[in-house]
Amino acid sequence: MKKIFATIDTNVIVSSMLKEHSIPWEVVDYVKKDVIIPLLNPDILREYYEVISRNEFGFPLGIVEDMMSLFTSKGLYLNRMDSFEEFVDESDAVFYEITLTARSTMDAYLVTGNIKHFPTKKFVVTPREILDIIKQRNT
Repeated sequence: MKKIFATIDTNVIVSSMLKEHSIPWEVVDYVKKDVIIPLLNPDILREYYEVISRNEFGFPLGIVEDMMSLFTSKGLYLNRMDSFEEFVDESDAVFYEITLTARSTMDAYLVTGNIKHFPTKKFVVTPREILDIIKQRNT
């Protein structure tokens, strides 16, 4: 399968952990299979850990550590490029900006369940849309 580079929003990871065999779960499964190469930086990893460790989700520490290990071992680390965009939630900016950095040298996507939180761009896609892109590229 052809590899796809993508910044994966935290909500996709949480959703994948909450419901096995869901669309977000399939996205993370493609990370496991080296089809999706996650785009990362320390701010993204910090947010992943802070959110999936929250008591409200109740994920066991081992599961949290496994998810973090998956992303840290499979990810491509990039420096952040300032987008000069305004975000409702400033913590979303890093996901968009890492995607922009990647897009300066490669085809890359931002995968999010909260598409309205980001500028409207072809490369900002939902989990279902990234699965469709993967299928299109591999047929």
